Amino acid sequence: MKRLIRCIHTLFYAAAATALYSCSVNPVSGKKEIVFMSQEKEIALGAESHPSIVATMGLYEDKKLQDFINDKGKAMARISHRPDLPYQFYIVDSPVVNAFAVPGGYVYFTRGIMAHFNNEAEFAGVLGHEIGHVTARHSARQQTSQILGQGALMAGMILSPQVRAMGESAAQGLQMLMLSYSRAHESESDEIGVTYSSKIGYDANEMAQFFGTLKRLSDKSGQAIPTFQSTHPDPGDRFTKVQALAKSYQAGHPGNYSINRDGYLRMINGIIYGNDPRQGFVENNAFYHPELKFQFPVPKGWQYENSPIQFQMAPSDGKSLMLLTLASGNTLEEAAQNIVKQYNFKVLENTRQTINGNPALVMISQQQAEQQQGQAVDPKTVVQVATWIIQYNGSMYVLHGMAYQSGFQSQFNTFKSVAGGFKSLSDPSKLNRKPERILIKTVDRDGTFQQTMQSLQMPANRLDELGILNGMEPNDKVTRGMLIKTIGI
Repeated sequence: MKRLIRCIHTLFYAAAATALYSCSVNPVSGKKEIVFMSQEKEIALGAESHPSIVATMGLYEDKKLQDFINDKGKAMARISHRPDLPYQFYIVDSPVVNAFAVPGGYVYFTRGIMAHFNNEAEFAGVLGHEIGHVTARHSARQQTSQILGQGALMAGMILSPQVRAMGESAAQGLQMLMLSYSRAHESESDEIGVTYSSKIGYDANEMAQFFGTLKRLSDKSGQAIPTFQSTHPDPGDRFTKVQALAKSYQAGHPGNYSINRDGYLRMINGIIYGNDPRQGFVENNAFYHPELKFQFPVPKGWQYENSPIQFQMAPSDGKSLMLLTLASGNTLEEAAQNIVKQYNFKVLENTRQTINGNPALVMISQQQAEQQQGQAVDPKTVVQVATWIIQYNGSMYVLHGMAYQSGFQSQFNTFKSVAGGFKSLSDPSKLNRKPERILIKTVDRDGTFQQTMQSLQMPANRLDELGILNGMEPNDKVTRGMLIKTIGI
């Protein structure tokens, strides 16, 4: 026991020494803080993360929009608390309404969020918010808090029988603390966003208006969660707080603050809206990929998610999962070897077969969750996987169907049906499917938003969706000559 205590003391003093060495002044708050990540490490992490982000989401190619975010991003970087970072700005090809930043100055906007902004000032507010995460070193601070929190928790579990007995609850408590910490970071970035966007000349009240849009999107999705369980503050609360911050800033810094609605709307005219069918789409319980020219069935009621590098789907009970991706290799056997090595599979059986005229190899494998040394294998942690490697049009497509060993057999026929339905796509109505786009129209008469949408022949069942896109309610007044968003092909 004394030896254990000495080891703990040694670790504690080593950590303390590191902490003292890593103590620095936060560039935004001006306060001293302990961080375990240098600026060089932040920049390296951003550079390491960027290729995987691009591979996962893809970049949205639109030169005028890319030039716009580069121009505004660099202008804001110059007046930020950390102008020396190598900032880079990208639009990723995702319909999700989101923006995010990684350490070192990499900032990303989805085409989904670009489609939902209604003026340059809204964009500038979110840009300031994301740059604020970088300048306030939120990633480094979060990592430090997790290291310190986990260290304290582990020490408590070693030294205290009470803490050891409630280890799971303590871990959950630590997780909740980290969520709270993230909400604090979000609120701090909101304040920074107001300051930065105002400093480059934009009306930060519009940033508050965009939180109104986020609130409507959240309410419509039906996926709202209690604020205490969310890493982001409630959008409705943020609207109120950001509006107050904007008014306070402008009261202390009188001036002419820009909104530029028309210029922004003209710039996003034609941007892809929603899912891009060219990247694959689900319709009538089937997944179709027009560019790669294949299709396969999607079990009824299963939820799915598509990205440039994989398609995954699962039933609502979460007891199984299917994943489509690509494998490297010139032959089926070579692809199989690479897969086994990549996932550390224990292969139980493998056979050759043909699926709708395509050569295929089928493997049944197991993957055991890692166990601590000396710990018995828990059969409940064994995942059984059925893998179909299908050689089609010069590529190796892989369909994995997986479930815990105890439930694998009950799911196997579903996995087999999906893989057996993999075949070429030749239907012109699927191959030639075009994406929807934001189309900017000029209002030809005074009236309400609802009347305008009707006159522009927008479907009645999409009125609420169009209202969120435009930041308007059905009875809001619109005037002749005003620009407005519609959806078309």
